[in-house]
Amino acid sequence: MAYDGVVQDVRDAIALKKPKRLPIFACSEEFDVKWHGRYTYEEMCQSGEKIAQVWIAAIEAFDYDWAWIQIDDCFEFEPLGVKCHGEGNILRATVGYLPATRETLRQLPMPNPRTDGRMPEKLRAIRLVREHFGDTVFIEGSCAAPYSSVALLFGLEETMLLLLTEPNLLAAACEFFVEYQFRYIEAQMEAGAHAIWLGDCNAFSGMLSLEQYRKFAFEPSKRLIEKAHECNVIIHLHNSEIEIPYLLAEVETGADIINFGPAADVGAVSMALRGKVCFSGNLDPIEVLMRGTPEQIEQEAERIVKIGYSDSGYLFNTGEMNPRDVPEENMRAMVRAARRASVL
Repeated sequence: MAYDGVVQDVRDAIALKKPKRLPIFACSEEFDVKWHGRYTYEEMCQSGEKIAQVWIAAIEAFDYDWAWIQIDDCFEFEPLGVKCHGEGNILRATVGYLPATRETLRQLPMPNPRTDGRMPEKLRAIRLVREHFGDTVFIEGSCAAPYSSVALLFGLEETMLLLLTEPNLLAAACEFFVEYQFRYIEAQMEAGAHAIWLGDCNAFSGMLSLEQYRKFAFEPSKRLIEKAHECNVIIHLHNSEIEIPYLLAEVETGADIINFGPAADVGAVSMALRGKVCFSGNLDPIEVLMRGTPEQIEQEAERIVKIGYSDSGYLFNTGEMNPRDVPEENMRAMVRAARRASVL
């Protein structure tokens, strides 16, 4: 269950020490909402009270060491005029983007995370979870990194075209999001988050060459992380990355923790990142967690922990979002095995 030393254990891992107890994380929000059963995802995502109810119940039932209050990718973008849609148990997603023009950028408002859209509900959820658990659970808010933010504003296809047609517009849009996302980060930390999950999956190696990543996504992400560090914010960066050269570039952003994707080789990642940065991952949420047997899941979780936790600077996590249809016994098997392997 939740324990008093989890925040210090995460800080020790960030300091490249071996935590006294291995924190066990899981990107489990879709699963948690279905398991909880009282609300559809669409009902839950609009209410801070309902978000907190689900997260508190799931943490207590499944023994997670964190509250991953990510919810969906739309919170910051709805107040900008991006059309988003979700229904029933389908997560909200951006579906209607703004024109990729300088005029759009000039006219963008600078929303207030404390008053605009659903952002206050997310802050309320963070506050309620922190009030319930105190420092016995590691609470992470979230936001999109600047490059991925532009893709959620203009659409991914238009953003990738800007790499070639109007790189200066792309850079200017990224700068807008350095400031906007920093304000959102500040509000989440004031609400009680211990850290921020910074998502940049649109900068994944399957989307950008390494040269493009460094030129367009790396620098604004680095600037946002530097601003966050001025306020002592812990940043947990997730590009769902699997390629070692890209992961090494992510180290240079200054992120405190790097979560790597499920298709990465945990041994190769461990060798590359050990002594450079705290890293987390990477149990496969589909092929292993959803489709595997409890015995297969236990075997894989133990394998990952024995490699990652063998020295220092490691936190256990899944490599990506856990599907809502993961069997309950599989989730319990993963946590149980990761705990057991970390004390053997």
